[in-house]
Amino acid sequence: MNFPKELKYSKTHEWIRYEGDAAFIGISDYAQHALGDLVFVNLPEPGDELVMGEALGDVESVKAVSDIFSPVSGTVLEINEELLDSPEKINEEPYEAWFVKVGDITETEELLDADAYEALAEEEEANA
Repeated sequence: MNFPKELKYSKTHEWIRYEGDAAFIGISDYAQHALGDLVFVNLPEPGDELVMGEALGDVESVKAVSDIFSPVSGTVLEINEELLDSPEKINEEPYEAWFVKVGDITETEELLDADAYEALAEEEEANA
């Protein structure tokens, strides 16, 4: 599995990439692999307020529906509309297939670096 070093990760398997005052959020390679083939994604609207630790949307796979949790509090600046028509892109390129771009960030959860997240993922897989 792939754990890009430049990203930060949440314990609920979302990644975050900061660009200036904004951040992009998606799900990790580990998460998309665990979920299986994704067939639907539900995203918030631009202008919606996100609250750290609360669901920002969900994904549906052939296995189940899973919430996507926001690792930050802030305002949705943009959504990745391409995912609405092509959710399989999350499986193909999880670190390119961002869900939302967030600004006005006021709160961030304690994020993990790539090494700590890789250790978490390995531990969860061993206990699965």
